[in-house]
Amino acid sequence: MLVHRKARSYRWEGVQELPYKEDNRALFSSITRQVLFSDPALHGELRYFEVAPGGFSTLERHEHMHAVLVLRGRGHCLVGGEVRRIELRDLITVPPMTWHQFRATANEPLGFLCMVNAARDKPQLPSEQDLARMRSDARIAAFLHGEPDA
Repeated sequence: MLVHRKARSYRWEGVQELPYKEDNRALFSSITRQVLFSDPALHGELRYFEVAPGGFSTLERHEHMHAVLVLRGRGHCLVGGEVRRIELRDLITVPPMTWHQFRATANEPLGFLCMVNAARDKPQLPSEQDLARMRSDARIAAFLHGEPDA
């Protein structure tokens, strides 16, 4: 049995804080990750992401789904064709092959748990045509521009 002591400032003892991505093709800003549980016997992985104030995750999609629980702060998320305000203890399901992105508010970090398959595909980034389609919706265009309430 392995025990990681409770989080202090959302950092668990013995859990390494890692860069969000190692793929410099993917646009993101001010975000870190911690892998809390990862074992082949689980068939899943639980990770904690923290987005600094004003930061955001990559706009991407995958063949696997995500289950997200907000643990800290507030922000907005894009899932498919919807932009939603998110806050403490909200649950977000990201279906397979659905464009998604998370953004923190300008004045506080956004921290969330994310559960995914242990074996998963690489993220797909949007093409120019995908972006044009998304930007044809004014609310999504505002979100992608960093103005989710516009």
